[in-house]
Amino acid sequence: MDYKIQDIEKEFFGELSQKFGKNEYLIKINDKDHQIKILTMDSKGLEFLLDQKYHKVKYLGNSTNEITLVIDNTPISINLHSKFDKIVYKNSGGGVTANAQLALKSQIPGKVVSIAKQEGDSVKQGDVVCTLESMKMQVAVKAHKAGTIKSIKIKQGGTVAKGDMIAEIE
Repeated sequence: MDYKIQDIEKEFFGELSQKFGKNEYLIKINDKDHQIKILTMDSKGLEFLLDQKYHKVKYLGNSTNEITLVIDNTPISINLHSKFDKIVYKNSGGGVTANAQLALKSQIPGKVVSIAKQEGDSVKQGDVVCTLESMKMQVAVKAHKAGTIKSIKIKQGGTVAKGDMIAEIE
């Protein structure tokens, strides 16, 4: 199976290689072996050890082709069918590149705890634009591309829903 993590132009291939015992497995990701032990798993998320390092995952939502997770306090959207998206995009007349996208959108619902950038500020891809609080966790929302903040669409202390625009970056 191939997956694409949003804003990363790389696919990775994973497979279960061997089961050692209760909740312990050897998995192969891009031809490299890793040991994984599932500590807890339920409908809200899971906790696991990967190569002896602890990780916590919360499920935020999923659709037919995408799942949104918070892995170790970092929100991530994983596209389960990246090749299909490219085909649909091409055949629907899409011609705008990902870098041309202005809108920085919230991947989670939450309260705006702080705003790190203001209109007119320069940002690099990955710079923190604001911090949201969701489910008693603080999550940094990072710039999806380099550019200049054209407008900030949120207020400190306000709330955002999943998919709401946070800022425009040009």
